[in-house]
Amino acid sequence: MTHRDRFEAIYDAYYPAIHQYASRRTTSADDTADVISETFLTAWRRIEDVPEGERALLWLYGVSRRVLANQQRGASRRAGLADRLRDELAADRPVIPVDLEHVRVAFDELPEGDREVLALACWEGLTSRQIAKVMGCTAVAARTRLHRVRKRLAARLERTSSSLISMEEA
Repeated sequence: MTHRDRFEAIYDAYYPAIHQYASRRTTSADDTADVISETFLTAWRRIEDVPEGERALLWLYGVSRRVLANQQRGASRRAGLADRLRDELAADRPVIPVDLEHVRVAFDELPEGDREVLALACWEGLTSRQIAKVMGCTAVAARTRLHRVRKRLAARLERTSSSLISMEEA
């Protein structure tokens, strides 16, 4: 009997039991599939270590148990990392002063491509040459685009300022 034949016999005989074992201990079909596939992948890699007969099922249960433990540790680490990252991002998020909200509104009204060019220049501090690399264009095109975007933003801000002054006078 070849290694492949032995593996197929083990898979055919014990797949239903391993499926039930995993599905009772996981919360999603994807997690169940991951446990099953990792269990049988380990069996394939270590086919010479898999005991004969009924003891093979107990060996597979042991592998499944360790796969589940690794899966749970990984989920716990990911949840902890996500919490820390969320906290860091919340702490680093700049607070926009109320009197500058009109700048945010004017910025948000720009087309997405224009916002990106302006953000790369102002927020990330990139030069026209660096913006060109990010955007996949020439430095001249990036410089021209940045100049035009700044003019459009200035015009929007000027219109906003004029309407704010008009409302204050009224």
